[in-house]
Amino acid sequence: MTQSQTLPAFPARSYDFVEYVPAKNWIDGQWVDAASGQTIPVENPRHGKALSKVVLSGAEDVDRAAKAAKKAFESWRRVPIKERAQVFFKLKELMERDLEELSWLVTHENGKIIEEARASVLKGIECVEFGASLPNAAAGERLEVSRGVTCTQDHEPLGVVAGITPFNFPIMVPLWMMPQAIVGGNAFILKPSEQVPLGSLKLAQLLEEAGLPKGVFNVVHGGVDAVNALCDHEDIQAMAFVGSTKVARLVYARGAAAGKSMLCLGGAKNHLIVVPDADVKLTAENVVASFTGCAGQRCMAASVLVAVGEVDHVIDAIKKRASELTVGKELGPVINKASEERMGRYVDEAEKQGAKVLVDGRGKRGAPEGYWFAPTVLDGVTEDMPAWKDEIFGPVLSIVRVKTVDEAIALENRCPYGNASSVYTTSGAVAEYVTGRVEAGMVGVNIGVPVPREPFGFGGWNHSKFGHGNITGMDGYRFWTRPRKITSKWELQQDSNWMS
Repeated sequence: MTQSQTLPAFPARSYDFVEYVPAKNWIDGQWVDAASGQTIPVENPRHGKALSKVVLSGAEDVDRAAKAAKKAFESWRRVPIKERAQVFFKLKELMERDLEELSWLVTHENGKIIEEARASVLKGIECVEFGASLPNAAAGERLEVSRGVTCTQDHEPLGVVAGITPFNFPIMVPLWMMPQAIVGGNAFILKPSEQVPLGSLKLAQLLEEAGLPKGVFNVVHGGVDAVNALCDHEDIQAMAFVGSTKVARLVYARGAAAGKSMLCLGGAKNHLIVVPDADVKLTAENVVASFTGCAGQRCMAASVLVAVGEVDHVIDAIKKRASELTVGKELGPVINKASEERMGRYVDEAEKQGAKVLVDGRGKRGAPEGYWFAPTVLDGVTEDMPAWKDEIFGPVLSIVRVKTVDEAIALENRCPYGNASSVYTTSGAVAEYVTGRVEAGMVGVNIGVPVPREPFGFGGWNHSKFGHGNITGMDGYRFWTRPRKITSKWELQQDSNWMS
């Protein structure tokens, strides 16, 4: 692919293997190779072989992108916000036009079944829609605070900003960040996961088609070297990150030490509390969808089911539903061989430590090739087991038994993460009691994936987030901007009060 070529349409409309163009950097409206000349393969997890390759960038490439973004920012910041938002009105239209292409692209580079891939793109479109609404939602504030004295507050862009996104949602997670940042007047550099770089190529092309000026959006591919260069670059004013807690903590510390505004979302160990009065059918369907959806590779997936008292009738229904899922059709592959092996080790270790395997996903495959792990349910898990403590990031549900709701809440709150928690009950009193006491930033009642819809912001607590505020909604807009307060007086005051 030369610099001047338009990306070809992604051809797949089935799970059959296809190849696609190499993933190059997108800098100042040009497709360019990395300075290193190095590439690594991009695997299709369903087939276990490369559908593309991606360049590996370093500090030189990040500097090139930052310079292009800095130059573009000077004119982009002066475009009125209502005009900046028009790009995202157009982007929404283009993404809806190309919904099937984008969805199948996600399926092939990430492994999601097509229904999940399509849902993730539609959620990304919702984030674009919110960005397009910002001229109304983020209108400046003005108040006469004293006789003849007014205060106004506007939100000014920061300059060049950056986002680092994970493998599990190649299109959706970048769109948690870009609309608020770019409509806010910033120039943006995206560093997607090197495992799923292809969605970002399409976003770059669609933004160009939507009328975004060159240099306002740039893509730099790579691994650790690219991340470190983004953290260190003096022209980058703010960064957001989504990934594991271990890396989120490191990125947050390095970027903050360089003087950047940082917001880093980390891992999760979400607890679902089930009480005896829970609706059996609703709970079983919901819990299984939560821990198996996207092959469990999402920070909102159920990890631990806290069984309060006599709930074996509910667990039996969960076991039955999980056993019925068809691997390959209703459950996609996991991202790579290392993930498949890691999940197996957690189940092996839990079983050795005394947990009972109610549903065993080890060795079950959706196809001869690729990387697979079927739904797995562990019962009798205790707090000393890694299956309770660690984020497995796969379709594995660990059941912990307690006697009371208070014990369940205490168990939840001993977990260092604080991303999401849910309670399954038909009692409003129990629901209110639990939701007001669990240590989690996102809480559900009879909902296993309590993702807040726009304009409500996405973000957890404790070790699931480093930085202030949420990454989506109005918090996201505030993160990518800074408030300017202006106090004005235009005439001599004829009387006085204490403020004079």
